[in-house]
Amino acid sequence: MDDLSTTAPAPSETPAAAGRVPTIRVENVYKTYDLGEIQVRALRGISLDIYPGEFVAIMGASGSGKSTLMNILGCLDRPTKGRYLLDGKDVSGLTKRELAKIRSQRIGFVFQQFNLLSRTSALENVELPTIYAGVPMQERTRRAKEALDRVGLADRAGHFPSQLSGGQQQRVAIARGLVNNPSLLLADEPTGNLDSRTSVEIMGILQKLNDEHGLTVVIVTHEHDIAQYAKRAIEFRDGRIRNDVLIQNRLIAEEVLPTLPAPDEGLIDALGNGASAPPNGSATQKK
Repeated sequence: MDDLSTTAPAPSETPAAAGRVPTIRVENVYKTYDLGEIQVRALRGISLDIYPGEFVAIMGASGSGKSTLMNILGCLDRPTKGRYLLDGKDVSGLTKRELAKIRSQRIGFVFQQFNLLSRTSALENVELPTIYAGVPMQERTRRAKEALDRVGLADRAGHFPSQLSGGQQQRVAIARGLVNNPSLLLADEPTGNLDSRTSVEIMGILQKLNDEHGLTVVIVTHEHDIAQYAKRAIEFRDGRIRNDVLIQNRLIAEEVLPTLPAPDEGLIDALGNGASAPPNGSATQKK
């Protein structure tokens, strides 16, 4: 993480953090998995604060603990020891029903694999979280259309996933994460299956949601260049935080896009006419 290093303090040490309640507070969290006679210590005493409006990239190699932390932040798993406070409330000991309600109403999720229903339109995919939240039908549709518009896909509402490129499918996934107006968006490797240009476009959407709408965004990534679009980078190693820095010269997607090769026009035409995208969602994968 040397290319992200800076002497700037982490947000919890800055004057702006004084008196504010963090969106996320993790206090001395451990996570241990018992695999028969073997114990795997995924997290070893993690403590950190993430404040409203931050854009944080969590980095680390496979097995470093970053995905385990993301599962705890998303109320998909519980710490073995320690506390996790979301908007000032300790959620570590809540019931499964209470955690499900928090996931539905306060946290949006974006996954690497998109996880869209193949026989369901973009609009209907985006509506799904509102159904689980008990939102009335008319309000569900209104929210879903608004969320698709926020990610630039209002004109693709009736398309099925097979009729969308990989980048468009990830936009649908982001819209789905936004539809219940969460205070926190968690994205696990959101650019992992995308080519370089589409990755920057997706990071641009996340930057806009953070900069213009004040949404707190936390992403997990193993890519240093993707982390540089965030405002803060936290690096994990062996279940511990190795580095936690503010990014002084962050990349701005709107400035980077003009420097990248234009997308394949033939591919765009084919996709626009309803042809299926390549399995990886683009003509060229990142190397």
